[in-house]
This record gives sequence, C-alpha cells and structure tokens, in this order.
Amino acid sequence: MNINSISRCVLYIDPGTGSMLFTILMALLGTAFYSLRLFFSKLRFHLNSGKVDQQDFEPDLVIFSDDKRYWSIFEPLCAELNRRGQAVTYLTASEDDPALSANYEHMEAEFLGQGNQVYARLNILKAKLLLATTPGLDVYQWKRSQGIKCYVHILHAASEVTLYRMFGLDYYDAVMLSGLFQLQDIRALEELRHLPAKDLRVVGIPYMDAMKKRLQEAAALPPGPRTILLAPSWGKNAILSVYGGRIIERLLATGWKIIVRPHPQSFLNEKEMLDDLMSKYPASEQLEWNRDVDNFEVLRRADLLISDFSGVIFDFALVYDKPVLYTEPDFDLSVYDAWWLKTPLWTTSALPRLGLALTEDKLDQLEELIEDLLEQPRFAAGRDEVRQECWVYPGEAAVRSVDFLLEKLEEVKQAEARELLAQKEKPAKLRIVGKERKTTSGRK
Repeated sequence: MNINSISRCVLYIDPGTGSMLFTILMALLGTAFYSLRLFFSKLRFHLNSGKVDQQDFEPDLVIFSDDKRYWSIFEPLCAELNRRGQAVTYLTASEDDPALSANYEHMEAEFLGQGNQVYARLNILKAKLLLATTPGLDVYQWKRSQGIKCYVHILHAASEVTLYRMFGLDYYDAVMLSGLFQLQDIRALEELRHLPAKDLRVVGIPYMDAMKKRLQEAAALPPGPRTILLAPSWGKNAILSVYGGRIIERLLATGWKIIVRPHPQSFLNEKEMLDDLMSKYPASEQLEWNRDVDNFEVLRRADLLISDFSGVIFDFALVYDKPVLYTEPDFDLSVYDAWWLKTPLWTTSALPRLGLALTEDKLDQLEELIEDLLEQPRFAAGRDEVRQECWVYPGEAAVRSVDFLLEKLEEVKQAEARELLAQKEKPAKLRIVGKERKTTSGRK
C-alpha cells in the first residue's frame, strides 16, 4: 500500500459518522450564533429601555406557548387547573393568541413580544415549574433559566418524539407522553447520550380528548358534496413541494369539493410557492384555501384527508374515524433524533393501518384511490390498533396531566423547603462545632 492509499484510509469517514459530526458541528455553530444574537438583543434592550423587566414574584406554574395554534394543546389543561383553583401564568409569543381573551379565573395571560424579546424574557424567567410544547430547550436561543426549577414538555401530536430536531427534548426535566413507544424512544436516546433519566409519564393526549368530546356534542352537518381535504406539512418533502399544482389539478378534475389547508409555516417559509399556487388555482365554489386557526370544522367537513408526515393525520383518522391518503417522502432523518436510534419509525407501521400510500406512479389514479378508501371499511380495525398504541387513557388525559404537573410542583416545593431548612440549620451546627472546639481547647 502506497502513501496515498494510506492517507485516503486515514482520512476516510463513513457517511453516517460524517452526517452525525456535521449535524453536531452545525448545532454548536448554531448555539454560538444564537448566543451572540441573544447577547446583542439584551444589550439593545438595555440601551433602549434600561433593562429587561425583572419579575417581582415567582409564580408556581407557567405555561409558555410559542404560537397561538397551540392553544388547543393547552386549553384542556388550563380548564382543569382552573377547576382545581391552581394559579397559572400563560405566556405567549402570539399577539392574537386565544389564551389572551380566555375567561379563566385563576389564569393570567401575557403577550411576551416577538423574536428575541421572547427568549430574553424566558431566559431570566422565575417560576417553580414551566410547561411548554416547544422543543430545543437549551440547544439554541432558548436557554434554561436559573430561576426555573423544573421544565416539563407536552407533545402536540400523537406521534414520534424522535421527529423533533436533534436534541429536542434532551434538557427537559420531565415529559408527558401519549404512548409507550414514545417512552421507549426517549429512554434509548438517554442511554446513547449518557443523559440523566427524565421523569416520563404516559398520560394520554388532552387535545384529542377535547376534540373528540367536541365532535360528539356538535350538531350534525347538513348534507353536502363529497369533500376532500389536502392538508400537508411544510418543507422539501411535503406534498406541495413534491407534487406542486399537479395534485391540485388531479383533485379538481374529480368534480368534488376540494379544500387546501397549507401548514401555517408554509406562509412564512414557502410564501413564494404558495402565492404561485394560489394564483394558478384561485379560490372558487369548488376550491377553498383554508387558514382557520382552529381546524375542528374543516376536519369535520372533510370525507377524506390527504397529507404527508403531518400530525393532522392522527387527528383525522383517530378522532374523526375517517380514512387517509398519505405520501411516503424520501425522509432525511439526519437532522432528527430518530437518526440516532437506527430503528424503524413507529409512524411507518401506523400509516398503512390508517389508509393508502400515494406515490408518484399512482398520481394518475388519485380518484380511484380515494373511491377505494371511501367505499371500503377495511381500515377501521387498523385505526383501533393505532389508537391503543398512541392514545392511551382516552378521556382522562387532562386530569392525568394536571395530576402529574401538581405532583412535580409539590416535589419542587418540598425540595425548596428542605434546602431552606438546611440553610437555617447550617449556622447552628457551625456554632455548636465552634463551642465544642473552644471547650476542648480550654481543657488543654
């Protein structure tokens, strides 16, 4: 072997390892970048307004929501906390969050501001416990505050926790889950990364309980045309990025009522693409572009859902008990926690039990696929199986979640009481030791 061959062998890094190293490097660079941004943001606040507002008290329980669309996640918990008389401080990054007008006696809601204003406040926040559905704590610009004793995460979909961006849940103290497979995945990541064990509790999923109850209590819909809902996620693997206007054309050709509901993030990150599609396929009697904050009615009106890897698939199939048509994107896992596990995603086993896959070669048969799904009830048993795996304790999630939150809150209070007692006892012990030394010295 010559020297060039040896050099190539020494410098070779297999693709998997290279991807991991690159991701870690990008995470480190991102952390440094956002730390600098946060520093200059705080400096700007200091120069413009003196300083970031300081708290004059420490609330027991804070809920943080980074977007108004997560009110459906938190509302069942806020209602149960209010019923029990537990005070809650609700902090939101949306100026028009429904929480700001919610009429709960024991909840105070506040708009935090936008961008770095949010994280500048969160990073110095004081509270005994903070609940959030936002991943990435202590990874980028959102840092753990020394004034918060316990961080708790709640999921916003009944699917994988490992499809968060890498290290998404690593620095939370506790996580509330809806299925055992999520618990197993987090434990596997903790072992691989040598992380301390988080307090994990399978509680169910409150927003799906609330959605099901709302559906049961809703008045029957009047007869209407067959309605197909296209509700994709966003990004390069999402339906509108992969199929563009072709899928809208195919749907319009059926003559059925078509509703297109892009992901809210698409209007921010993919505005040019959406503007182009909405210009080519304008709203009409047959076609509706839907942007409702609350998706309850649009899901109720639809007979069938077409989506990709969006969590709305599970809402539609499991709550509304209707079939789905889903795409199978070429999903790059290298930036997600799932990459570390090297095991099949639970979602890949769940989707075939909920409906049919739409692939490029079947796009011309779209109408036939939909007809097959709507006329054949064979996926009903599959929906029951998936419910049992990802939606445990149906109807009990809000109560179980609040039980867990109050249990964690009590743990924090007890730990604080022990620490305070230890601080009070420490000077007394020192005085006793000092007297003993003095007495011994006197005898000598």
